[in-house]
Amino acid sequence: MTDHLSIVLSQLNPTVGDIEGNIEKLRAARRTNAAKDADLLVSSELFVSGYPPEDLVLRAAFMDQCEQAVRDLASETADGGPALIVGAPWRDNENLYNAALLLAGGAVAAVRFKHNLPDYGVFDESRVFTAAPVQAPIIWHGVSLGVMICEDAWTDGPTRSLNEQGAEILIVLNGSPFESDKHGERHDIAVERIRDSGLPLVYVNQVGGQDELVFDGASFVRNGDGELAIQLVAWADAALKTEWSKDAGHWICANGNIATEPSELESTYLAMMMGLRDYVGKNGFPGIVLGMSGGIDSALTAAVAADALGPDRVHCIIMPSEITSRTSNDDAAECADLMGVRHDVVAIKDAVNTYGALLSDMFSGHAEDTTEENIQARSRAIILMAISNKFGSMLLTTGNKSEMSVGYATLYGDLSGGYSVLKDVYKTTVYELSKWRNQNRPAGGLGPEGRVIPENIITKAPTAELKPNQTDQDTLPPYDELDDILKGLIEDERSFTDIAATGHDIETVRRIARMLYIAEYKRRQAPPGVKLTRRSFGRERRYPITNAFRETS
Repeated sequence: MTDHLSIVLSQLNPTVGDIEGNIEKLRAARRTNAAKDADLLVSSELFVSGYPPEDLVLRAAFMDQCEQAVRDLASETADGGPALIVGAPWRDNENLYNAALLLAGGAVAAVRFKHNLPDYGVFDESRVFTAAPVQAPIIWHGVSLGVMICEDAWTDGPTRSLNEQGAEILIVLNGSPFESDKHGERHDIAVERIRDSGLPLVYVNQVGGQDELVFDGASFVRNGDGELAIQLVAWADAALKTEWSKDAGHWICANGNIATEPSELESTYLAMMMGLRDYVGKNGFPGIVLGMSGGIDSALTAAVAADALGPDRVHCIIMPSEITSRTSNDDAAECADLMGVRHDVVAIKDAVNTYGALLSDMFSGHAEDTTEENIQARSRAIILMAISNKFGSMLLTTGNKSEMSVGYATLYGDLSGGYSVLKDVYKTTVYELSKWRNQNRPAGGLGPEGRVIPENIITKAPTAELKPNQTDQDTLPPYDELDDILKGLIEDERSFTDIAATGHDIETVRRIARMLYIAEYKRRQAPPGVKLTRRSFGRERRYPITNAFRETS
């Protein structure tokens, strides 16, 4: 029995599949906190394998390595240093579980399995894991620890059961991806579980990027009265020792660090930075290349890249055609200079003319249309992919969610690339983020201080510039109107009449909806990108490509 504890919230950035690397991060955190006389270190969900491991856990060789690495780490706890509660996939008889493991006294001292397996949004856990019955507390040093794994804390059943079985402290291992407003929602859920039980709650969340998902960390502790005692920083690794004492039979965490929550715009920008940084870094790319048009999308994309990777790892290519205005070229060059990134000019006039000559006989008698416009976009893609192939840098695409929604992008043209930071960012938010970046250098950003996007790029009318005097609003409603309609269709799945009732012309709503539905085949072939909203394209919104349904209301 003890009446004092020190628990380390180990908010770290794992890499899926890098079992030894992830174990070494836990080992390093344990060494550091052993010197601080910590008692227990808690990791995030499935930290050993990285989260989410998806079908990797179905490979016996992968599971063999995970389990052996855990046992090796457990053996080190015989030294009398801190015990650990770590997240890992774990086999029991014929079943595979999402597990929390207590490593203490030189062994795997206790095993607890996840009860609630989410199958909504980006989650698909029951496909690979078995759901376990509600688990019992872990008794460690005479303290009853109610250990839960992420979704277990989002319903009241596991908490009530743990409380009835004598739990004294709730500990939740999480792999909770970022999306707008998620921070407050997590705290609301924690307060509900505390209200259900009267117990303090430790919430340890993963940080880092994994494909389309980004994890913001922001781990915390709330005491049994619901008050916030500890709030870790978002968007950064952290391993913080918290001090606990038992008073009148109740465990209380001493008040400590309360990190400031970033604003919504800042969090969105940091999410894009982290998603790109980890995608490039964990996949071993030396840097990125992108097409710089002089428009706001490529400017913001380049700014995020410079902040995430450093200007020396960003290569911008300006590719003027006969249609491109001098203003666009000047804006693109000025933007690159403000960011301190390398930029080169590769004119596409000859390439476009060559393709035109090759097709001239076949196209004879047919008026020019979007076909010729798309040849320009595809010529640029060939150049960008050649540069990517030659130098190894990943091609970054620059399209935003508004354009992706309505198919305002060229397949095998500006959709070509390895990753997209704006895939889940509506055009109106692109403008807001650009203005924010000009006034703020993000925490951890490697780009320059001050303005990085010329004012003219922000204020001029957006255009694909594939034909003379073209603007986006030739074929689309103003972006504030378009984005409001799209949010109703995508995020809320509202009916046409409901959206029209908020002040939109119903025929415009129908036209945008049709553009949304028929562009599904393009989105299936688009690169992955950072998930930021609660309904991103890909893992969350999955519509059939072949789709004859037409809404009549």
